Amino acid sequence: MTLIGWAQIALVLACVVAAAIPLGRYMAAVAAGHVTFLAPVERAFYAAAGIDPRQGQGWRGYTLAMLATNAAGFLLLYALLRGQGGLPLNPQGFDGLTPWLAFNTAVSFVTNTNWQAYGGEAALSYLSQMAGLTVQNFLSAATGMALALAVSRAFARGGVKDLGNFWADLVRVTLYVLIPLSLLVGLAFVAMGMPQTLAPYAEATTLEGVRQVVPLGPAAFQIAIKHLGTNGGGFFNVNAAHPFEGPTALATALQIWSQQVIPFGLALTFGAIVGDIRQGRALLLVMLAYVLAGTWAVYASETGGNPLHLALGIDAVQGNMEGKELRFGQALVALFTATTTGASCGAVNAMFDSFTPLGGLVPLFLIQLGEVLPGGVGSGLYGMLVFALLAVFVAGLMVGRTPEYLGKKVQAREVKLAMLAVLVLPAVILGFTAVALVLPAAVASIPAAGPHGLSEMLYAYSSAAGNNGSAFGGVTADTPWMNVTLGIAMMLGRFAYAVPVMAIAGSLAAKPRAVGSAGSFPTHGPLFAGLLAGVILILGGLQFMPALALGPLAEHVSLLAGKTF
Repeated sequence: MTLIGWAQIALVLACVVAAAIPLGRYMAAVAAGHVTFLAPVERAFYAAAGIDPRQGQGWRGYTLAMLATNAAGFLLLYALLRGQGGLPLNPQGFDGLTPWLAFNTAVSFVTNTNWQAYGGEAALSYLSQMAGLTVQNFLSAATGMALALAVSRAFARGGVKDLGNFWADLVRVTLYVLIPLSLLVGLAFVAMGMPQTLAPYAEATTLEGVRQVVPLGPAAFQIAIKHLGTNGGGFFNVNAAHPFEGPTALATALQIWSQQVIPFGLALTFGAIVGDIRQGRALLLVMLAYVLAGTWAVYASETGGNPLHLALGIDAVQGNMEGKELRFGQALVALFTATTTGASCGAVNAMFDSFTPLGGLVPLFLIQLGEVLPGGVGSGLYGMLVFALLAVFVAGLMVGRTPEYLGKKVQAREVKLAMLAVLVLPAVILGFTAVALVLPAAVASIPAAGPHGLSEMLYAYSSAAGNNGSAFGGVTADTPWMNVTLGIAMMLGRFAYAVPVMAIAGSLAAKPRAVGSAGSFPTHGPLFAGLLAGVILILGGLQFMPALALGPLAEHVSLLAGKTF
């Protein structure tokens, strides 16, 4: 680790926080319907769909509207991917995807996971990339943001049944937040050298006289929403490590900024909606602390190098550079890794499969902690609020008082629903991984032996259920078993988590909001932030530490002993 490296990390995170503060206030204004500079366009969407944006929805109506929208998006995307061979904007003449792969891909992009069991430049037409994947990048991100706004209103209101209107929230965050930011970031990416064209792939002859096909396409604007919406699906197969997706260190810094600014900003939006910005700052503090801790752990592990290489006099200066891009450097790789897995983005600018065991442990554990640090756009905030409810419940047990959060009593119903949501990830991740490790059809997808192979399979289901989408690498994902089970894991990780969260929101919205007293536990200071961070860490450790001990930790101990598999 170097001082210059830490200066880079500090500068990027400072830019994120500086932009998140005004963005958080702006998104609160959007949620309240106070931003109207595209009012004619907004009204046209409502009229076309027959929607009254002023009509409130209870938690059931809001949730059903969300599920119906996502189901329709899945069916349309599946049909597009299957039939792309006979559709326009396909200059390379790609055939339609197989049923299993089309199912996996459609679920992946609808759930904001963007797991990719294919190479984009070798499998998808321009139409599929733009009208299919990019559209879902916007809609899945807007869905998460809409749910976060609905949950936030539950804490701000008392004695009400409605949480807002899903359709209005979906339209507003898309029109006033996602599209303007994507246009700005997309233009910046074009200026940095990313392609944005509908021309066929270019052909070139190398100095050795070899013919080479150079993939092109409308990449820059898809990459913009890929990061801003914490989607993560790359236009090209190697994602942000591709020179067209990550041409410079500055482009990588902008990508890191993009995948953090909305999740951080939404924490402050929550504070603005509930009328106490300090509440949002407390959540932001916990998110930022985990990002810094994860970055430090990856940075230290990778610059420390591989013990086997160090014994041979290799990696002594720059550390473990296998699978990394020299144009980014260890510092930006570490920050990118911590933010993309903590933010449920899934974009990668290095190969996690080539990390040291402890370096690979960090992104895996950040996903398993619940994808709340800061998590995906919207999903990170409402996931963090679930942990906040559990934290005040623990505090209430310690002092013998009925727990409250923002004046809302947290009772048996809310705690049961919170635990139901929290248990979705370990049940799906550990359940599918356990079956896959004994099923011959699934084991055949793992080329690595020993604990590293376990880590690869554990990471695949963690990434799917956590709606992250990044890959540890090595696993052959385009098989019927992997495509179907990973697709199911994505759906459960997204919707089986969101439904109990919305039920919590409906229950809390109906309760009166009490005025705090001298005996109320303050939830805006460092004491609560520390308790919240501890609850997140303890739950993650209890659920996943045994599996991690058999995977990356066992591999690390083996390397120290000089043993390979």
